[in-house]
Amino acid sequence: MLLRLVRTRLAPYRGPIAVIVVLQFLGTLAVLYLPSLNAEIIDLGIVEGDTGFIVRRGAVMLAITLAQALCSIGAVWFAARTAMGFGRDVRAQIFQRVGSFSAREVQHFGAPSLITRETNDVQQVQMLVLMGFTMMVSAPIMMVGAIVMAMREDVGLSWLIAVTVPVLALLIGFITSRMVPSFRLMQVRIDEVNRLLREQITGIRVVRAFVREEHESARFARANEDLTVVSIRAGRWLAGMFPVVMLVANVASVAVLWFGGHRVDSGQMDVGALTAYLAYLMQIIMSVMMGTFMLMMIPRSAVCADRIMEVLDTESSVVPPLHPVTSVAERGTLVLESVTFAYPGADVPVLREVSLMARPGQTVAIIGSTGAGKSTLLNLVPRLFDVTGGRVLVAGVDVRELAPDLLWSKLGLVPQKAFLFSGTVASNLQHGLPDADEEQMWEALEIAQARSFVEAMPEGLQSPVAQGGTNFSGGQRQRLAIARALIRRPEIYLFDDSFSALDLATDARLRAALAPVTRDSTVVLVAQRISTIRDADVIVVLDDGAVVGRGTHDELLGTCETYRQIVESQLTAEDAA
Repeated sequence: MLLRLVRTRLAPYRGPIAVIVVLQFLGTLAVLYLPSLNAEIIDLGIVEGDTGFIVRRGAVMLAITLAQALCSIGAVWFAARTAMGFGRDVRAQIFQRVGSFSAREVQHFGAPSLITRETNDVQQVQMLVLMGFTMMVSAPIMMVGAIVMAMREDVGLSWLIAVTVPVLALLIGFITSRMVPSFRLMQVRIDEVNRLLREQITGIRVVRAFVREEHESARFARANEDLTVVSIRAGRWLAGMFPVVMLVANVASVAVLWFGGHRVDSGQMDVGALTAYLAYLMQIIMSVMMGTFMLMMIPRSAVCADRIMEVLDTESSVVPPLHPVTSVAERGTLVLESVTFAYPGADVPVLREVSLMARPGQTVAIIGSTGAGKSTLLNLVPRLFDVTGGRVLVAGVDVRELAPDLLWSKLGLVPQKAFLFSGTVASNLQHGLPDADEEQMWEALEIAQARSFVEAMPEGLQSPVAQGGTNFSGGQRQRLAIARALIRRPEIYLFDDSFSALDLATDARLRAALAPVTRDSTVVLVAQRISTIRDADVIVVLDDGAVVGRGTHDELLGTCETYRQIVESQLTAEDAA
């Protein structure tokens, strides 16, 4: 997965990668040439007492060093730009893919895991790419070149290289094989810490209300300790890698000096050649160390790449049509024909053979006990889920055949959990209508019974909104969410229990203000309160995913036992009559 991710996402950067390889190649050649020049200075300059030769060779070494520095700077510059571009592209692709997911895929991965994959996982692979360009490109060139140059200086000591490199490879391979499982488990533990932190921050009021601070602290401490244990385990293996490499390097250096000294003493090798050989051995060790550093990063990056590709390879269960319908003749009609829906792996469907019709100017209310499938039914209209049986038709066309933009342009959805984006009141309203002016915003707020509290704020429409709208009460968030849907004047309004946080008086005023605005539109209303739906043109009663009653309030009181029980649980006998 790591190779596939890197290969496919770096394809647009072939030009910069070619420049990096050329610069690294030239810089490595310069580094490899320096020990030979140093050997010549020792053997032909210092030993012979030729000062002019030393100066000339020294000048050449300085020029080569300067060229090597310029090549390294250029390679790092291009590598950094390429790696950052790679990270940007992968993050954008994950964001686009997650944006195309239905609620089913989002629930499968979980928000904390998706956030970790978008940030931490991409950063790990991005760092691997950067280190690969700055180290891994030059490491094999340096190793091969240093081996050739070392044997050029003296073949008799080549057996030391033949022993040192395999020993290093075996030790590093053993340590790396022990790190991979720990790195894989570490990413899972990071997900868990993110999940608990997100959950506890979001539910801090509930935690405090039930005096569960110690319990939640203990839960987080356990997750944190689990992550710490795995990190320490991986860190121990990681910490042992460099000492092992340095031990082998130092032993090899001592061996070169020992055996090389005997060869110098016997006249088989010059002092300068021994110095150069030792330098080339250090370059070989250095290339192995660079490879070691990369190998330390590869296991964790491979795990991260698997998690990234899992997201990128996941197709949404809500698939856009191949040949979408881009225009429709009808306006505002909504029809459900024998709709059945079941979650993957569920034994029993959530909805069974549900049919209803709603036309412009008509208000259709849906009521039922908790878990009856009301919200699920409403979510099928904008294709947050796709039906597993039957059809949902908007403007006479199956929603699975409509262009997504056209479908959403006809809908104004107010979800059960009112969610506001960080920004301002105005920016949240402009989610419904991007080019809305202040007059349209105030009008929508007026209808939604939100104008009074927005006007009371010092900055009015420019008042700040925290993430999720947490700086507003539940009722205020609901009214702002309703205003966001109203401002676009859609053909079909979908209210998913959108009045539950309002008091009865505000509920009544809001519904009265909505009546003239929605006169030419279709309104589908999910609610729990009888007072909210009793004036609807049609009330559909759901029980255990099936329709058990249909009609007006008065009709259902006499014909539907489920509806009558709901009414009696909320109203007095006189109110019911």
